[in-house]
Amino acid sequence: MAEDNNGDPPPVQPPDQKKSLEVTGVEEEEENDSPIEQVRMTVSTKDDPTQSVLTFRTWTLGLAACIILAFVDVFFSFRNNQLWVDQVAAQIVTLPLGKLMAATLPNKNIGIPGTKWSFSLNPGPFSLKEHVLITIFATCGANGVYALHIVSSVKVFYKRPFNPLVAFILSQTTMFLGYGWAGMWRKVLVDSPYMWWPENLLQVSLYRTFHEKDRRPKGAQTRLQFFLAMFIISFAYYIVPGYFFPTISCISIACLIWKNSVLAQQIGSGVSGLGIGSFALDWNTVVAFLGNPIATPAFAIINLMVGFFLIVYVIIPIAYWTNTYEAKKFPFHSTLTFDSHGQKYNISRVLNKEFEFDKDGYYNYSKLYMSILFAMSYGMNFATLTATITHVFLFYSGTIWELTIKTATTLKGRVGDIHTRLMKKNYKAVPGWWFHGLLIVVFGLSLFACEGFDRQLQLPWWGLVLAMVLAFTFTLPIGLIQATTNQQPGLNVVTEMIIGYLYPGRPLANVAFKTYGYISMAQAMAFLKDLKIGHYMKIPPKSMFLVQVIGTLVSTSVQFVTTWWLLTSIANICHPSLLPEGSPWTCPGDTVFYQASIIWGVIGPKKMFTKEGIYPQLNYFFILGAVAPIPFWLLSKKYPEKKWLALINMPILLGATSNMPPARSIDYIMYGSVGIFFNVYIYRKYRAWWGKHAYVLGAAMNAGIAFMGILLFVALQYQNISIDWWGNAGDHCPLAKCPTSPGIHVDGCPAF
Repeated sequence: MAEDNNGDPPPVQPPDQKKSLEVTGVEEEEENDSPIEQVRMTVSTKDDPTQSVLTFRTWTLGLAACIILAFVDVFFSFRNNQLWVDQVAAQIVTLPLGKLMAATLPNKNIGIPGTKWSFSLNPGPFSLKEHVLITIFATCGANGVYALHIVSSVKVFYKRPFNPLVAFILSQTTMFLGYGWAGMWRKVLVDSPYMWWPENLLQVSLYRTFHEKDRRPKGAQTRLQFFLAMFIISFAYYIVPGYFFPTISCISIACLIWKNSVLAQQIGSGVSGLGIGSFALDWNTVVAFLGNPIATPAFAIINLMVGFFLIVYVIIPIAYWTNTYEAKKFPFHSTLTFDSHGQKYNISRVLNKEFEFDKDGYYNYSKLYMSILFAMSYGMNFATLTATITHVFLFYSGTIWELTIKTATTLKGRVGDIHTRLMKKNYKAVPGWWFHGLLIVVFGLSLFACEGFDRQLQLPWWGLVLAMVLAFTFTLPIGLIQATTNQQPGLNVVTEMIIGYLYPGRPLANVAFKTYGYISMAQAMAFLKDLKIGHYMKIPPKSMFLVQVIGTLVSTSVQFVTTWWLLTSIANICHPSLLPEGSPWTCPGDTVFYQASIIWGVIGPKKMFTKEGIYPQLNYFFILGAVAPIPFWLLSKKYPEKKWLALINMPILLGATSNMPPARSIDYIMYGSVGIFFNVYIYRKYRAWWGKHAYVLGAAMNAGIAFMGILLFVALQYQNISIDWWGNAGDHCPLAKCPTSPGIHVDGCPAF
C-alpha cells in the first residue's frame, strides 16, 4: 500500500481488509525501507551491532544529566520565574563531553570487587548509541513527577501530616505504572512501521547530524553546518523576545488601533481573545504549547487548525455573544473560576476548618462559573474521549487484530519494516515478564500506599483498580493517535469527573485517582516514544529498558528529596501573602493544582455538570464525540479513491482546543502557519531540501531558544533584573479580559 502524493501517512485500512498493513507483499520500496516517506528520508537503514552501548561514559554522563535536570526541574518549579531545561540541551552538551572522555580517559579495565566483572574506562570512540542512551537518561530527568503536586498540596495547603514513605511510594509508583502499559502494547505502538511517532524524527535527525559524516554539496552546507548556523541565529535572536522586546511574542494589531474598545480587543487579542489579525515574531510562541509543527504531519496540522477555527471562531463567539452560561459576566479567555457576580471564586467560603465541603457556605455564596472558552474546552474534552474510542475501533481494529492475535499464530516473522527486522535480527527483545513483573510489584506498592497509613491518600483499593483499568484501556487508543499525529488526547478531565461522582468530598482521593489513571497513561506514552527512538537508532532493547528504569528511579528520587527539602526548610513557601516582599517561592503550579483539587474533589462535578450546576448540557458532548467519526468512516468506505476522507481525524479536530487555556489563540495561529508552510508548501515544492534540512531546522530553533532561555534566567531573571517599558507589557490588550455584562464591575474595565 503506497503513500499518496502529498507524503502524508496512508489512510488506515478498514477492519475487514483481508490484507494486513504489516504483512509482506507490499511494494518493493516499502519492503526495503519504511512505508512512511518522512521516516525513509530521516532514519538510517543501517546498523552496527558492534558499537559501544552501556559504557562507563554512558553511566557517568547519563546519570549526571538525569540528576541535574531532575533537580533543576523541580527546584525552579516552586519559583515564580520557572526554568525548564529539556533533553535537547543535554543532547547537545553531552556530545563534546563524551568525545572529551573518549580522547582523555585511559584505556584500562577496572574490576568490580567481589565479582568476575570488569569494565573499560575508554572502550573506544564515543558512539552514537552511547549518545542516545545518555539522552534517554536526561529525558527521565526532564520529565516532572506529577504526584509531587499532591505532596505539596497536603503539606502546604491542607497542612495535614503526610508520611514521607507514603509520599515516596506515591511518587515512584505513579511513574512506573506506565512501564506496564507500555510493555503490553509495544508490539502495536513500537514494532509497527505505521506507528512512527513523528516528533522523534527531530531527535533522529539531530543524532545523525552530529555523528554521521555528510558530504558538502558545492555551494551549499552540510547538515551540521546548517544546524550550527540556525542554532546561532535562534540563540542570538531569542534575547529580543525573551528579554528586550517581549511584546513581539504576540503583536495584536487591533489592540494597537482600537485602544479603548473592549469588542475590538476581544476580537483582536492573541493572548486573551480570538487573535484575529495577530501574529508573532518569536519561535517560542510557535512551539510553547503545541510542540514543534515541523515534526507534525500535514494532515494532523490541518485537522487541528480546522478544529481550532470551528471552535474558536464559530462556536465560542456564538456562545459568548448569545450570553450562554452568562458568559458576558466573565472574561472571554481565562483559567480562573468565578462566582455569580463576575468576581474570582472565593474557595475559602465553601470550605470548613477541616478542609471539607461546607454546604451552607456554598448555598449562601454562589455556584461555580468558568469563562466560556474554559467551559467549552471541558465539553470538547468530553467529546474527544468518546471520539477516540470510536475512531480507533473503526479505523484501527483490523490492524490491532493483525498485530496482537494473528501475529502470535499465522504471521510470525512476517511483520514490520526494515527497522523492525534489523532489531529482531541483531538484538533480543525484552521478555514480556519483565514488564508484567514490574507492573505486579508497582500495583502492590500502590495498594500499600492507598490502604496503609490510615488511608492518608483517601483513595480506596477499588479506586486504585478503577484508575488502572482506565489507564490500561486508553493507552492503546490514545497511543495510536499520538504515534501518528503527535497529538495526545488527555484523560485528566474525565478521571477527575469519574472519581468526583463516585467518591465526592475527598480532594486527595480525587487527585490520587487522576494521577494513577491519567499520569500513568501519559508516562506510558513517554516510554513508548523513547522506545521508538531506540527502535530507529537500533539500541538493544534490554539496554533501553535498563536505562529507562534506572533513570526513572533516580530522577523521581531526586525530585522527591528536593521537594521534601524545600517544603520543610522554607518558611511559608507557596503562601505569597506570608512571604517576604520579593520572595520567589510562590509555587504557581502547585497553587493551580490545589485549587483544582478543591473544585473537583470538594465542590465536585455533581455541582457543575448536573442540574445542580451551571453546565449540565456539556454532557451531550460525550454523545457528539461518539458519533462524530462515523460519517467520515462511512464516506471513506464509499469513496476509497478520495484518500483525504480517511485523513479526517475527529479526535484531533474535536480536541483541537484541549490546550486552551493555558494555550492562546496566537499559539495556534503561529503553529498552524509555520506547520502548513513547511509541511505542505516546502514539502511539496522543495522536497529534497525538506528531507535534508527540515527536521534539523526544527531541532536547531528549539535548541537555540532553550540555551538562551537558560542564559537569560541565570544572568537576568534570577537576579530580578528587568526592563520596564512599552515593549515589555504583553500584547497591549488589557480590555480583552473585561466582562461585558451590565452591572459587573472589575477594576480597570469600563462599566456597561
